[in-house]
This record gives sequence, C-alpha cells and structure tokens, in this order.
Amino acid sequence: MDCVQQSKNLARCNCSYPGCSKKGNCCECLHYHLSMQELPACCFPPEIEATYDRSFQRFARLYA
Repeated sequence: MDCVQQSKNLARCNCSYPGCSKKGNCCECLHYHLSMQELPACCFPPEIEATYDRSFQRFARLYA
C-alpha cells in the first residue's frame, strides 16, 4: 500500500538500514518493528540507531 505522506516522512526518517523497503511508510515500519518486539529507528538517537539494536530493552536504557 502506498503512503500519501511518504515524501514528507522520508525527510524525517533516520533509518540507516540500506535497502529498507519501509522507509517513508511509517505504518508499515511500525507494524514490522513492533512484531519483532522492537521500535523503529525514529525512536533512537543516530548513534544508537546505527547499532541496529532497536529492542525495547535498549530503548528503556536510554531513559534509565
């Protein structure tokens, strides 16, 4: 399904994963990551996002 906000979303997407098919489609991205018990890249600062550890545990450590 195409996202009507994709261009706008791409400008804010900090996902550094090469070839990600969900870039700019926040609904698909969120659905995918939540199903994997993760959060999407936009929930993390760049230095943490680059590690690809997007687990709930890593997110919680940001604010512990």
